Amino acid sequence: MNRWYGSLSAPETATQLTERSVLCLPIGSYEQHGPHLPLHTDTVIATQFTNRLIDRYGDQHDLWALPALPYGLSLEHSWAPGTISLRIGALTTLLNAIVGEFARATPARRLLIVNGHGGNRGVLEAVSYELQATHQMRVCVIHPSSLSTVHAASALPEIHAGMKETSIMLALAPGDVHLDRLPETFGVDPAHRDEIQRLVLDRGTTWPWSSGDDRIASLGISGDDPRLASAELGEAIIASAFDASKQVLQHL
Repeated sequence: MNRWYGSLSAPETATQLTERSVLCLPIGSYEQHGPHLPLHTDTVIATQFTNRLIDRYGDQHDLWALPALPYGLSLEHSWAPGTISLRIGALTTLLNAIVGEFARATPARRLLIVNGHGGNRGVLEAVSYELQATHQMRVCVIHPSSLSTVHAASALPEIHAGMKETSIMLALAPGDVHLDRLPETFGVDPAHRDEIQRLVLDRGTTWPWSSGDDRIASLGISGDDPRLASAELGEAIIASAFDASKQVLQHL
């Protein structure tokens, strides 16, 4: 069964969708991911994960794929050419408008936002309350990389464009991965570990960090060497996230 919302005819939206239907909205970003990954990496991850989720659980939970929202909050990468970032007000307004339109135009009253970009997390956590209250939609946001329980041995915590994210892209869109574009002199700096912990991961403090900060990143990469990535690791991460998603969908 074709579960793309856009493939429905206008009359079918009233006959194929019910209030128990789950609308799945991927959201990503367009931002630098080092020299080896494309700007749309997070949008690819969100979209492809949504597609696989629907292939596996679509009939069981009445899931429907919506067009991806390709832009997010990416100010931590705005130092780099090519990065496109919305502002908080623009993103929340856009989400309210989109969800409001689906609430008006369809009987569906369940929304699953599939987030591919870590920088979107904070605003999505906050706006989910507003979306649920304003539009009488039951809302859940999932973050596939964080859902995964796979732990690969790593010299540095994974923040951006490192071994784990590159592995996911090797599994989902291998043609978009160009490890040969990393200079031979590239290497991760073990000294980044303490600064990543202080500036990014410390739950007691919030800093507006930047992937252009050489205290925590090299060539915009903050994490272990992407050349250690593999499609096998990427598939394991995705499979683990799928397993966790099953419970999420049951609750939703």
